[in-house]
Amino acid sequence: MQSMFVKLMPALLVTACAATSNTSGPPSLAGTSWQLLAIQSMDDAQGTTKLADPKRFTLSFGADGRASLRLDCNRGTGAWEAKPAGADSGQLTFGPIAATRAMCPPPHLDERIVRDLTYVRGYLIKNGRLYLSLMADGGIYEWEPLRSEP
Repeated sequence: MQSMFVKLMPALLVTACAATSNTSGPPSLAGTSWQLLAIQSMDDAQGTTKLADPKRFTLSFGADGRASLRLDCNRGTGAWEAKPAGADSGQLTFGPIAATRAMCPPPHLDERIVRDLTYVRGYLIKNGRLYLSLMADGGIYEWEPLRSEP
């Protein structure tokens, strides 16, 4: 019995090494944080809404499958799940977002963002920016990496 194990040992090592060497896949959203730059509407009448202060609207993807949001003067949290389709894109969904409901000064984008995140269906990372697309061509949210202040 022991001689059979000794004969199989090299094959087991090769198999184990092959299984662990292919761990590099597409970059994960987990552990990343973003600030909102713009909301692009597919409706020409609405156009693109650019944010004057992107740090007032942030999104962090936790490794535990929970997202945390800063929504102007409010905060939010909800589940997220991504299924990469390539090196820089894939499917993305958010569960219901629980958010505080303080009355922020205009414009009131916090409520819109909470509503729209439940309609996100895909993501694309291009030129260092994250683009979240809403279902049925509902729009695109453009984010850039959140930079920590010195």
